[in-house]
Amino acid sequence: MSRRKLVVGNWKMNGMRAHLDEVEAIGKLAAQHPAVEVGLCLPATLIMAGSQLKGAAFIGAQNCHMELSGAYTGSLSAEMLIEAGATWVITGHSERRETRGETNADVAAKSVAAHAAGMKVILCVGETLAVRDAGDADEVVTAQLLASLPEGASADWLAVAYEPIWAIGTGRIPTLEAIQSMHATLRAALASRIGQEQADAMRILYGGSMNGDNAAEIIALPDVDGGLVGGASLSAAKFEPVIAAAD
Repeated sequence: MSRRKLVVGNWKMNGMRAHLDEVEAIGKLAAQHPAVEVGLCLPATLIMAGSQLKGAAFIGAQNCHMELSGAYTGSLSAEMLIEAGATWVITGHSERRETRGETNADVAAKSVAAHAAGMKVILCVGETLAVRDAGDADEVVTAQLLASLPEGASADWLAVAYEPIWAIGTGRIPTLEAIQSMHATLRAALASRIGQEQADAMRILYGGSMNGDNAAEIIALPDVDGGLVGGASLSAAKFEPVIAAAD
């Protein structure tokens, strides 16, 4: 099944207003590759300014709260993020699961809240090196996906990102065979929950040290529909070959 490729940069806790020229440059790059859906999930301080720049890249957020409002100091609701200019949000990133203690239930609730507010969602799942070495990666990641999957999940507003935790920012990546195998496993798990048609339409991204050197061979895999890209998305020069690889 043909699925439009999706390439999203996650800037994490990087970027100041001085770096908005890179956001603008990436937006112009996206316009040169209309077959690819390109986005940048920026730190909250840059969402409004980034969304006001001309360009073909959507602006997303890196997290949202599951409630619309309340006594949640330091948190932002999906409605607040939309008002700032974000149209997508990342939920369940491993850095939040591991350092902030976010549970599968939390991730599902945040995804539901984002969708209810009108946002699209990139839901992240992945395994540690210990789980991979123990041979339990498929079982653990599949269970994580099914427990995090929000009610009503469908391909028109949800994408899944597989991020082997041990590969994020390390330069180490699984073999191509392992990446394809996991993506196929996740698609089969989706089919068991939302049906084969929706599972076939759902975009599953790879995240974990994707860059201009390895993007083409990874994105060419049958069940890989793009990438969730960290460090290589911080500049237009480094992000361009990743976008081009998906075109």
